Amino acid sequence: MRPYNFSAGPAVMPDDVLHQAAAEMLDWHGSGMGVMEMSHRGKEFGQIYAEAEADLRELLAVPANFKLLFMQGGGLAENAIVPLNLSRGQTADFVVTGSWSQKSAQEAAKYCTSHVAANTKANGYTTLANPASWQLSTQPAYVHICSNETINGVEYHELPDLKALGCDAPLVIDFSSHVASRPVDWTRVGLAFGGAQKNLGPAGLTLVAVREDLLDRALPICPSALNYRTVADNQSMYNTPATYSIYIAGLVFKWLKAQGGIAAMEARNMAKAKLLYETLDGSSLYINRVAQDCRSRMNVPFYLRDESLNEAFLAGARERHLLQLKGHKSVGGMRASIYNAMPLEGVQALVNYLREFESQHA
Repeated sequence: MRPYNFSAGPAVMPDDVLHQAAAEMLDWHGSGMGVMEMSHRGKEFGQIYAEAEADLRELLAVPANFKLLFMQGGGLAENAIVPLNLSRGQTADFVVTGSWSQKSAQEAAKYCTSHVAANTKANGYTTLANPASWQLSTQPAYVHICSNETINGVEYHELPDLKALGCDAPLVIDFSSHVASRPVDWTRVGLAFGGAQKNLGPAGLTLVAVREDLLDRALPICPSALNYRTVADNQSMYNTPATYSIYIAGLVFKWLKAQGGIAAMEARNMAKAKLLYETLDGSSLYINRVAQDCRSRMNVPFYLRDESLNEAFLAGARERHLLQLKGHKSVGGMRASIYNAMPLEGVQALVNYLREFESQHA
């Protein structure tokens, strides 16, 4: 049996996908080539790309007036690419709810005026500010949120409605760590981006879904390969795309469809998160500090009240084939990332170990 991998990303992949990729490594569908060897201009990869795009659009119910772009550079690069494309050098608003949205606000300041409309740092990034309390600019070019903070473990369970706040700016969401874990309300979104290495596939691929009316706002200094209009007009092949990562992501999309789609995955993710949070909340040894109304279903940070037991906890976890539970270096503690590919059995195994360790050390 393979260990249960709780890494925050690159993260656990579905076994079925890995087995299929292994079987096709040297010869994809009788082509005589592995996918890594194919030209991105050839008909073979053209088929892979077309199916991946169509399956993703179907899975996420992406409206026809959105372009799907397969880019590179991860979420960190998008922190620069978004303002290069959308800011017009003016003001962009940021709601800072953790490490990733803080990085986004800082990076955008190189290309536009970066205005922080709300910041939950005073609460240790354990809460979300009510949108009604946001101090939005008069006419921001866009409003940015990280809809799931991988490190701090907070998640918007409902996307904010900017129109209800009297704001006509497009909402930009970084949904890297919970994309495909639940439906997206596209009526509230102008642009969504995310690295693939958590829920969609391997590192190297970045997904961007951008509304068509936002494609022609790029700054003159925006590099051609990063210009959303250029990328869209060239079907993500203006430069050589991350072909193998797109192929693997395409296999993940087909796996998700076979599991019942996004609605089925959301139900599973809710069950996994409920089991883990109830165990932590019922414990005298462990603590999760995130407010219950905004706890992430994907990334569950927790701490041992006696931190001198941290190394013993991690060693015992490794012995039981529970891997990558150490928290991010910036916050310490522990973190269990329970993405789509993490089965319920993995969370049950973790819960059993949490209870066992507590019984020994309480």
